[in-house]
Amino acid sequence: MEREYLVERRKLSRRVTFWRALTFLIALAVILGGGFYASGGPQLERRMAHIAKLKIAGVITGDDATIKLIHDVQESNAKAALIVIESPGGTVTGSEALYDALRKLSAKKPTVTVVDGMAASGGYIAALGTDHIIARETSIVGSIGVLFQYPDVVRMLDMIGVKVESIKSSPLKAAPSPIESATPESRAAIAALVNANFEWFKGLVKDRRQMDEAQLAEVTDGRVFTGKQGVGLKLVDEMGSEDQAITWLEKERGLPKGLPVREWRSHGLAERWGFAESAASVLKMAGFEKIASVLEQLGETSQAHVLDGMLVLWHP
Repeated sequence: MEREYLVERRKLSRRVTFWRALTFLIALAVILGGGFYASGGPQLERRMAHIAKLKIAGVITGDDATIKLIHDVQESNAKAALIVIESPGGTVTGSEALYDALRKLSAKKPTVTVVDGMAASGGYIAALGTDHIIARETSIVGSIGVLFQYPDVVRMLDMIGVKVESIKSSPLKAAPSPIESATPESRAAIAALVNANFEWFKGLVKDRRQMDEAQLAEVTDGRVFTGKQGVGLKLVDEMGSEDQAITWLEKERGLPKGLPVREWRSHGLAERWGFAESAASVLKMAGFEKIASVLEQLGETSQAHVLDGMLVLWHP
């Protein structure tokens, strides 16, 4: 009985040792695999042939991270770029910078825009930078125009008994100002800037969409249109979604069928440490969804931008 007990104990010990070793090896493989993916996984995927997917969302400011991301796609092994736009617009200069970056990308690779929900004003300028524009039937496009707004608090200051004195080198310095009533001269000066930027915007639409003067006048009164209306007005090439965009790239630009679509994103500090995304993936597989979502949020860059000056914006 004692001999059988010892034999059974040895067998049990071997089984425990085996499972401990297997568990250790699995954990080691997950950690090493996660670290490998964090440090080079996305880059390795991007070195293979694929369609790069970039999302332009929110207010457009021409931030360095977005411009650099477009440049990185331009220099990558991506065979084409799929630009998904969900934006009401932004600053004139930011939209111009984004347009220029997308034109440079389009000079090297086929590009197609999909209007996810809205490509208005500066968002539509970004769409003009690509080779082909696709929108859903209910998407919003257009809002072709330029905006300059400023508050006038002169009356409020008078009511509370505050007077602001200004010493200027000339009457139009810092005009119009919220603390001074606008003069006809200051209004005319700002109107000249708005009209100059508006002519630039209209020139982009006319050249990129191949419109005559009558067609251009029909779409440049500042209003927005649905994607379906945009097709008839030559603002949009066709209705559809990402599937139609990929089909267009295959048929019109000769891309091989079945290329994977890889999403390109600019990330924040957590990913630059090399662990946020991989750790989140491992935690998700292990069932820790809440912790994974926190890590994913740490990987995103959150910035607040102050809009000032000339705007190509449908609404704030």
